[in-house]
Amino acid sequence: MNILILNPPFKGKFSREQRSPAITKSGTFYYPMWIAYATGILEQNGYNVKLIDAPANLLGINDVLKIAQSFKPSLIVLDTSTPSIYNDVKIGDTLKETFPDSIIVLVGPHVSATAEETLKLSTKIDIICHGEYDYTLKDIADAIQNNTHKKLYEAFNEIAGISFQKNGNIIHTPHRPFIEDLDKLPFVSSVYKKHLDYTQYFYAHSQYPIVTIIGGRGCPHRCVYCVYPQTFSGRILRYRSIKNIVDELEYIVKEFKNLKEVMFEDDTLTVNRVRCREFCKEILSRNLKIVWSCNSRADVDYDTLKLMKLAGCRLMCVGFESGNEQILKNMKKGVKLEKMFDFMQSARKAKILVHGCFMIGNPGDSRLTIQNTLNFAKKLNPDTAQFFPIMVYPGTEAYEWVKNSGYLRVSNYSDWLTDEGLHNCVVDLPNLSHQDMVKFCNYARKNFYLRSSYITTKLLQSIKNPTEGKRIFKSFKTFIRHLIRT
Repeated sequence: MNILILNPPFKGKFSREQRSPAITKSGTFYYPMWIAYATGILEQNGYNVKLIDAPANLLGINDVLKIAQSFKPSLIVLDTSTPSIYNDVKIGDTLKETFPDSIIVLVGPHVSATAEETLKLSTKIDIICHGEYDYTLKDIADAIQNNTHKKLYEAFNEIAGISFQKNGNIIHTPHRPFIEDLDKLPFVSSVYKKHLDYTQYFYAHSQYPIVTIIGGRGCPHRCVYCVYPQTFSGRILRYRSIKNIVDELEYIVKEFKNLKEVMFEDDTLTVNRVRCREFCKEILSRNLKIVWSCNSRADVDYDTLKLMKLAGCRLMCVGFESGNEQILKNMKKGVKLEKMFDFMQSARKAKILVHGCFMIGNPGDSRLTIQNTLNFAKKLNPDTAQFFPIMVYPGTEAYEWVKNSGYLRVSNYSDWLTDEGLHNCVVDLPNLSHQDMVKFCNYARKNFYLRSSYITTKLLQSIKNPTEGKRIFKSFKTFIRHLIRT
């Protein structure tokens, strides 16, 4: 049976799987990692799968249809996101009209949180998967392969973690438990190698080219804004074995000859210090020469950071979010300012670079507290920084907060983006309008990046390390247009 897995076309280089889906000012463009994992599971179970990343290759719907017509899929799976959902449903409709006997499935955080609402947008969308869908898709494929059309919907009733349409009714099956044994998943990098061109993907804070993988799923922390733990992978942390992770790193070193870096896209790779140190020791024991980066909280101790550096860690992407203690409490961040400052000092001492993330418009934010955030960002002085108005998505506490408080200024999901595909602030707070937040973020970027001390540091960094210089130049070419324009 043939299965088409599609990251649908939408607004050029649109990144669906980043935590705030959009076209980025820095040129950052994410791998379609979650649908790649699902592709691998289906292939493990004997299905013939074609994974198409339309945004990566700037494919339009006609290009996709041309490929699909020669492939003749029985099952078509589309990734989705909040700002692209109407586009994604429309593409699903078009595919259903072209392949009326195919089952059309939508996946992703947005539809997990809005299953019934999304299914009401179209009678042509057959199924929505909730949360982790790797094995859900395998069960759907098994049902299609093993049942006649007459009995197919009876089989769907037995599949956990889906919503589907039958005779004008929407049926929800019980929740599917989270995947426990992550070692049974394929190396996602092997799926990339077979189906994708890894030179199409770019992280502004990382060296190019890059591959992204995960060491675990889920996050135990309670941050109100973070979309994946609340809609997809859950707040129960599940790990791959250290051996399995480092085996994949060895595979990557062998198969991706010109690769400069591996990025761990776990919500928080460093949440368990003991495990993080064991991971680093395994890399060192194998004498594996690899450069890697990861997402982290601002609470890692110096001894762990030092070992991470020895094992090849180059950079950590860290959500500092706010420079005000009360705002951090309001957003359930769980890290104090003093701890963040100590972490930054330790990271600098360990010679690990930090990409700092700062968010404007959190619960309780005012003109004073957002200025606190900019001042704190400059005091921390990470290698790079991003300043964004809060982006809220269905299924998160932050979304419920702004919606129930009357702060959500739009109801059309397309308004989550500008016409260019950039982030659009959809929140008006009592003390901060969306214009105020956008204006301040633009000001904060200029104030942070155009400091003479910062520019001098970047020039010296480029001279001392040509690889870093290449990364800085590639991201700066895109970013400077937005920095000057604002």
